Amino acid sequence: MTTTATTSTGPAIDKSLQHVYTEVLRRNPGEHEFHQAVEEVLTTLGPVVKRHPHYLAERVIERLCEPERQIIFRVPWTDDAGQVQINRGFRVEYSSVLGPFKGGLRFHPSVMLGTVKFLGFEQIFKNALTGLPIGGGKGGSDFDPKGRSDAEVMRFCQSFMTELYRHLGEYTDVPAGDIGVGGREIGYLFGQYKRITNRYEAGVLTGKGLAWGGSRARKEATGYGAVYFANEMARHAGLTLEGRDVVVSGSGNVAIYAIEKVTELGGRVVACSDSSGYVVDEGGIDLDLVKDIKEVRRERIGQYAKERRGGSARFVERGSIWDVPCEIALPCATQNELDEDAAHTLVGHGVDIVAEGANMPCTPGALRVFKEAGVLFGPGKAVNAGGVATSALEMQQNASRDSWTFDYTDNRLAAIMHNIHERVVTTAEDYGRPGDYVFGANASGFTAVADAMLAMGVI
Repeated sequence: MTTTATTSTGPAIDKSLQHVYTEVLRRNPGEHEFHQAVEEVLTTLGPVVKRHPHYLAERVIERLCEPERQIIFRVPWTDDAGQVQINRGFRVEYSSVLGPFKGGLRFHPSVMLGTVKFLGFEQIFKNALTGLPIGGGKGGSDFDPKGRSDAEVMRFCQSFMTELYRHLGEYTDVPAGDIGVGGREIGYLFGQYKRITNRYEAGVLTGKGLAWGGSRARKEATGYGAVYFANEMARHAGLTLEGRDVVVSGSGNVAIYAIEKVTELGGRVVACSDSSGYVVDEGGIDLDLVKDIKEVRRERIGQYAKERRGGSARFVERGSIWDVPCEIALPCATQNELDEDAAHTLVGHGVDIVAEGANMPCTPGALRVFKEAGVLFGPGKAVNAGGVATSALEMQQNASRDSWTFDYTDNRLAAIMHNIHERVVTTAEDYGRPGDYVFGANASGFTAVADAMLAMGVI
């Protein structure tokens, strides 16, 4: 029988791995989100190291918990009033054994080193699951683009890239977008990179505009991919998305295109949200109106209830979107948005599938509730891998000076998500853990990276 130790948040870590977690806590004080991400992986690796003890002997896990490189820098810029502003920039280059560092940039006031490290750590295994040659990294800044003019965003992005450019390259590190970094920000960042380097190195950033090296379906990829994975989960369990009520948290890029794909597959999205609250529309969310409010006018989601024809929608300020009854839940907003209480509410309403469109949106307590209730749970590193997978497809097109159709790229995305699902399910079954998507994703992603590390020596 495997001996385990229990962390402060509850899940059991195999005794042979407890020293790894203890050392992570000691070396990274105060970085709670990073601790949570490491803990979530370590709680599943006991059976893996029992079968493959050389991973412990070679200290592969300890090496993976330490980034290859952590870059922190000052970002000074001038606002429209002529006042100098100062933000902090980050890039954590975590693992490059499978390919160049790959992962998004997040611009949000909550960004700090621990945030970026948690995201980068998750990105290692997410990218490995795609089967594509990309390593793991993440970056960002505590800059908040909300309420800033285009000129202010441009000046910030130019200052940010003036420092970061020296660490990037299509064979070195390839950032993309994330929360607060969309097409506008990628454009300003790429323009500054091109200006400084005097090179049209299209593969150095992904999420670019179609006219200058971008990939069709990249904007839709994370949301579409999450729904493709959720649909695979449903089919594997003998269920369907068609005719089901779905709640999608958030109303940014991931949420919008998750709503679009759910609707296309016959589901009915009844609620979405932003940081101000959530809207409920029993008639089904009007996606065109959401896109206009969030992507064009950049207004708060409460505006939806005011403008929805027929008066079918209502807005709940500062409430929990997980109070809305649904059969399928897609948390697509941000980390730790769905806690234990929310999970109990969802279970009480009869939810049978939860799939993470965001990065680590469910707390450890929520995961325990779903597991005990027999709810199918898809972790973010598998569910939302479609975005980075399509970024890798964008890199392929840039390298070959090619451009693919939307349908071709979307079909590639669907095939990749199917393959990830099969890989996760097969791994879980191989270890006698059928239906355990968390274990399957962690074990499969970890072994791919660990084997590559060992093949390259002590790195």
